[in-house]
Amino acid sequence: MTNPRPTTTAVGIPVASDNESLTAGTQGPILLHDHYLIEKLAQFNRERVPERVVHAKGGGAFGELVVTNDVSAYTAAKLFQPGARTESLVRFSTVAGEQGSPDTWRDPRGFAVKFYTEDGNYDLVGNNTPVFFVKDPIKFPDFIHSQKRLPGSGLRDHTMQWDFWTLRPESAHQVTWLMGDRGIPRTWRHMDGFGSHTYQWVNAGGERFWVKYHFKTNQGIEFLTQAEADRLAGTDPDYHRADLHDAIERGEFPSWTLKVQIMPVAEAEGYRFNPFDLTKVWSQRDYPLIEVGTWTLNRNPRNFFAEIEQAAFAPSNIVPGIGLSPDKMLLGRVFSYADAHRYRIGANHAQLPVNAPKNEVNSYSQDGAMRYSFNDPGTPVYAPNSFGGPHADPRVAGDEGRWEFGTEAVRAGYVRHAEDDDFGQAGTLVREVLDDAARERLVGNIVGHIRGGTSEALYDRIFEYWSNVDTDLGKKVEEGVRSGRS
Repeated sequence: MTNPRPTTTAVGIPVASDNESLTAGTQGPILLHDHYLIEKLAQFNRERVPERVVHAKGGGAFGELVVTNDVSAYTAAKLFQPGARTESLVRFSTVAGEQGSPDTWRDPRGFAVKFYTEDGNYDLVGNNTPVFFVKDPIKFPDFIHSQKRLPGSGLRDHTMQWDFWTLRPESAHQVTWLMGDRGIPRTWRHMDGFGSHTYQWVNAGGERFWVKYHFKTNQGIEFLTQAEADRLAGTDPDYHRADLHDAIERGEFPSWTLKVQIMPVAEAEGYRFNPFDLTKVWSQRDYPLIEVGTWTLNRNPRNFFAEIEQAAFAPSNIVPGIGLSPDKMLLGRVFSYADAHRYRIGANHAQLPVNAPKNEVNSYSQDGAMRYSFNDPGTPVYAPNSFGGPHADPRVAGDEGRWEFGTEAVRAGYVRHAEDDDFGQAGTLVREVLDDAARERLVGNIVGHIRGGTSEALYDRIFEYWSNVDTDLGKKVEEGVRSGRS
C-alpha cells in the first residue's frame, strides 16, 4: 500500500529510504551523492541557534488580553480600548542561567509579552520584579558578566556577584527583592509581572502620560524556600517549564489582571523619586493601580523551538498610542534587544511566523539571509519616490517615541529628586512590606548566599551594604555570616 504521506527532502522531493544510506555495494563506502543523507546530517549539525546571552532558559505559551476597563483617557493604543481582545505570546525565563540550567535557581524571572495588535506587534519586555540592578545601560554588560561564570574555571562565582553589587549601590533595591521570597517563585503561574520601565501613553487628543505596567497573578503569590528550590534543581530541573505546560494541557488556564500606574507628565519633574530610574518604584499611595483587563494563557506552543526559542521580543516594538521615556535602561534596550535577535536568528527574524505581525507589512528593507517575503517588483526600493511606494505618515504613526528634551547631548546621571537615594526604597520594602517571617527568611537567604562561596575580603562591604538598607537587617546578616548559621 502506498503511504499517502511519503517522506520528502526539504524541497519536497520524495525520499527513497528513511533507514539505509546509499553505498557502493553491500559492503562499500557511503556515496556522496546520497543527497538525502547529506541533507539530514547537515541539517542536524545546524539544529541549534546561539542561545540568548541573557534569559537563555525559559518557556512560554499563547493567550489573550481582554480589556475590561476604560483607559482610553490615557492612551489611544487600540489594544487597550474598552472590550478589545488581543492575541499574545509570553516567554518566562531566568536571567543568568544557560539553556540547561535549573528553573529554580535564585534569579529574577523574565516576563516578556508580545501583543499581536492590528497596528503591528507591541512587545512589553519585563521581569517579575518592578526594578532592576542598574539604571544606566553602560553597566548592563558588566552586571551580566558578574552574574555568569569565571573565564578561567567556567564556574559561577558569588564573589563576582557581591563585588559588583556592593560597588554599585543602586542595586540594593533589586538585590533585596532577589534575596527575599520572590527570588524563587513556586511556579511562573504564581508570580506577578512588571513592565518595570516607565513608558509613555498618548491619548487621542495628544495628551501624554507616564505609565508603569503591573501584571497581578490571579493564582496568588507563592514561592519556594531555598531548600525546596535546591532539591528541585537536582531532581526536576525543568520544573517551571513543565508546570506551565501541564496546567494549560489540563485546562487550568493561568491568568493575570493587568493594571497600570499613571503619572501626568507635568508631575514627573517634581516627583520625590526620579520616575525614570529603573531602580525605583512609584509609590502606589501616590499613583494607585488602575485596572485595564484580564490576560489569560490558553494555548501551549505546537513546536517549542519554532514558537518559543525563535520568539523575539524587543522594546523597540511600540505601536501608536504608546511611546518611550527618558528611562536610560529602556533606551539602551531599544537598540540592544533587536540587535541581539539579528545576531541570534538573523536579519529577517521578523518574518518567522511567531514574530510576524497580523497586519500588512510595507517596508523598504530587503535581502539578507533567509528572506522570503518581498514587495511587488513594481514597488520602488527607496524612499521618497514618485511611483506609489509606501511613505511614512506621522498622522498615522504619531510621534510617541518622542518627548520634550534639551538639544544638547550630554553624559550625565539622573537628576536627583527630593528623596532619591540608593537604599531608601529597599529599606521601606524590608520594614513596611515584609512581615517578621519574611524578614527572617530574607536574612537566611542572604546569609546562605554569602556563605556559599563569597570571598571574605568582601564581607565588610556586604555588611555595610545591608546596614544601609536597614540597620537591624545588616546586623542580623553579619551575625549570621560570622556565626556560621544560615
